[in-house]
Parts: sequence; structure tokens; C-alpha cells
Amino acid sequence: LFAIFAFATCGGYSGELRLSVDCANKSESDLSIDIAFAYPFRLHQVNFEAPTCEGKRRETLALIGDFSSSAEFFVTIAVFAFLYSLAATVVYIFFQNKYRENNRGPLIDFIVTVVFSFLWLVSSSAWAKGLSDVKIATDPDEVLLLMSACKQQSNKCLPVRSPVMSSLNTSVVFGYLNFILWAGNIWFVFKETGWHSSGQRHPADTMEKQPSRYNQGGYNQDSYGPAGGYNQPGSYGQVGEYGQSQSYGQSGPTSFANQI
Repeated sequence: LFAIFAFATCGGYSGELRLSVDCANKSESDLSIDIAFAYPFRLHQVNFEAPTCEGKRRETLALIGDFSSSAEFFVTIAVFAFLYSLAATVVYIFFQNKYRENNRGPLIDFIVTVVFSFLWLVSSSAWAKGLSDVKIATDPDEVLLLMSACKQQSNKCLPVRSPVMSSLNTSVVFGYLNFILWAGNIWFVFKETGWHSSGQRHPADTMEKQPSRYNQGGYNQDSYGPAGGYNQPGSYGQVGEYGQSQSYGQSGPTSFANQI
């Protein structure tokens, strides 16, 4: 849904500005000069006619700038993100076993999510810069400077209506929201990969191995229990019982005590 809003608000845009040129000779004036432009904002191809205030002669002018690269890049990323999200949703619902087979699906999903997060950031930043240039190029005051009639003080050139850029501003906002959404989704996709599960199993395995090492040593072999020499009555007087403790060896001290 965020991707749809992003490319719809940008790719479906069309705007218009209106200018007024009031010549000293009123018959030569044009009080309603409409200039329409739209996506992909190749403004240098947008032509319009304006009076010269020199007889009935009119001049053909064009807006300045070509901002199609950043706009088309932004819309392309939005469209591909929408298609991938749609395909991933189908796989998640109907092909869950295929997705988890050999851990290949989660890894591909993780890589694609990281790539789209980066592309959303780049395309949104590029389009934000392109939009600011579009606003300057379509500013009525800037367009009036292109007209030769407006360079004469005897003529009055006024902006009548400026283009509405609210939908284009919304597209930039949705671009950065898509970046936040995809960047946050990296963690959830990472949890589906084998990297996350193996990283959690490794500490558990080491903790399970540590008790076995202690159990094999002399600490849990009843060295202080009834079989040992410390808990038996009179163990200090009987050297043999003290020497037969399992925690201090079974060959050397026992034979020495028997010989005594």
C-alpha cells in the first residue's frame, strides 16, 4: 500500500500555472497564459506562447529543466517494490514449505529487502532534490523572467495561479516512509534465515557441554559422601579409610596403606 501511494502520487501528477501579461497597448495583452506540465517533468519540452507587446507578434517559449531521471527512478523503484511485495505475500501464504526449503527463500528475501531499503533511500532523496528543482522551474515569477515583454517596465506581468504541489510533497513523504518500512523489515526477515537460528543455538550448546565436563571430574564422584573418608566415623584414626578416598587416587595411596 505504501508503494502504491508513492508511485501514484508522483506518476499521476499533472499541474498548471497561469500568467498574465498586460501590455501598454491593451489590444496586445494576454491576461490568461496557461502552462500545463506533468510527469515525468521534462519541462524543456513544455512550450507555451506569450505576447511580445510589439504588435500582434507572439513568441514561443519553453520551461527550463529536465527532471525526468529522478522522477522515473523513484516511480520505477515504487512499482518494483509493489510487485515484489505482492509476490512475496503469495509465497508466504501458499508456498511456505518451498520458502523454507534449504533456507534459500529467507536468504533471498533478506538480500532483496536490504537492496530495496537502500534503493528507497536513494530514490527518495533524489526525487526530493528533483522536486525542489521542479518547484523553482515552475514558479510563476521565474517563468515571467523568460518573457521579453516582461523586461519592459511599461508592461505589467503578474502571476495569476501557481501549480499545486501537495501530491508531489506526499510522494516524497511516502518514499521515506517506504524506506523506514523496508529497513525495519530487515530484522524480521533476518530472523527467518539460518544465520539468526544458528547464532542462538551456539551459546546453548556451549552451556550444555559445560556441566558434562564437571560431572566427569572428581567433584561429583562422591568424594565427600559416605564412601569417602571425611564422613565416616573415626576416619582420622584409620589411615586406610582416608587413603581409599576416590578423590585422591585409587592405586598409590591404597597400596601404601595396605603395606603398613
